[in-house]
Amino acid sequence: QVQLVESGGGSVQAGGSLRLSCAGSGYTYSRDCMGWFRQAPGKEREGVATILTRGGRTWYADSVNGRFTISQDNAKNTVYLQMNSLKPEDTAMYYCAAGGAQFGRCTRSVYDYNNWGQGTQVTVSS
Repeated sequence: QVQLVESGGGSVQAGGSLRLSCAGSGYTYSRDCMGWFRQAPGKEREGVATILTRGGRTWYADSVNGRFTISQDNAKNTVYLQMNSLKPEDTAMYYCAAGGAQFGRCTRSVYDYNNWGQGTQVTVSS
């Protein structure tokens, strides 16, 4: 049974920073892809950043590119999302997920990820 547990969410003012963590357990760290997704009230869940666990290739949504950084610590089975220069529109529930690669790449589609954490809330005030 794969388990993913997020932490690090909270409330910050615009321009602030947060680092989210996602600790994985219940499997050898052999998932092709790890991703961070977010869902704001009334909106669909969207991909924020992904990382190919072997090789470290990353992808970012345009809205966060240059502000967010995804990274991994394979020894700790943990993936991180460093979020800088936060904006009110970054307010959402953030989820980490594990899934398979498609043709050697990590996708942004929620349908390609089959293990999800419970989420951690990020609130950015103006």
